[in-house]
Amino acid sequence: MLRAQLNDALKKAVLSKDAVSVTTIRLILAALKERDIAARGEGNTDGISDAEIQSLLMSMVKQRRESIEMYTKGNRPELAAQEASEIDVIERFLPRQMDEAEIEAAVKETVSDMGATCLKDMGRTMAALREKYNGCMDFGKAGVVAKRLLG
Repeated sequence: MLRAQLNDALKKAVLSKDAVSVTTIRLILAALKERDIAARGEGNTDGISDAEIQSLLMSMVKQRRESIEMYTKGNRPELAAQEASEIDVIERFLPRQMDEAEIEAAVKETVSDMGATCLKDMGRTMAALREKYNGCMDFGKAGVVAKRLLG
């Protein structure tokens, strides 16, 4: 499904002559093809799943956020703006991300459901969060909240 959305979006971007969208979607499709080829070596001939595509997109967003930070520190605002526009394109294909309050509530709920009480339960808590909220939660932020609640 995501694969088809990406291909359709590329066609629309080419027709509308949206250069940023075209280059960003082509980057996504190239990374996707690379992952598909790697999956073939492991016996998966159908390519990677939508969940793995979402994971790929989230990692691409994370890389660009790190780049923005570096470009801002290096006084290169034009490159930071380019990375930000690429993030906007990539996020079109991701589910809506949870905000701080929603992350806090989800972590509290998971901690209470699991009966987690100390930092030793951190791994189980994060695994449960990843299973339940994969693709829509920033797990870096969730880890900070979980550590505060369990610590």
